[in-house]
Amino acid sequence: MSDPHAVPTVKVDNARVRVTEWRFAPGARTGPHRHEYAYVVVPLTTGSLAATGATGETTNALRAGEPYYRDAGVEHDVRNANSFEFAFIEIELKDV
Repeated sequence: MSDPHAVPTVKVDNARVRVTEWRFAPGARTGPHRHEYAYVVVPLTTGSLAATGATGETTNALRAGEPYYRDAGVEHDVRNANSFEFAFIEIELKDV
């Protein structure tokens, strides 16, 4: 059986930013993707996310309310490594 998919809900999408709420059931994943824009992630939950990319898999401990930034071009598949739902807000910074 394959892992469930994470559920994205776009909250804002205009010429400058796209804001998406991501919700992950335990084991849910985004699927492989490439980030077209630089982005900021603000975790809504404290827990761990696993990311699989070109250099292998890494697991990152995230804290609710503690944001992080990544440049455009990141390629990975993100998976909820917790036994509970994990959620975050992703803010993509569009080129203007």
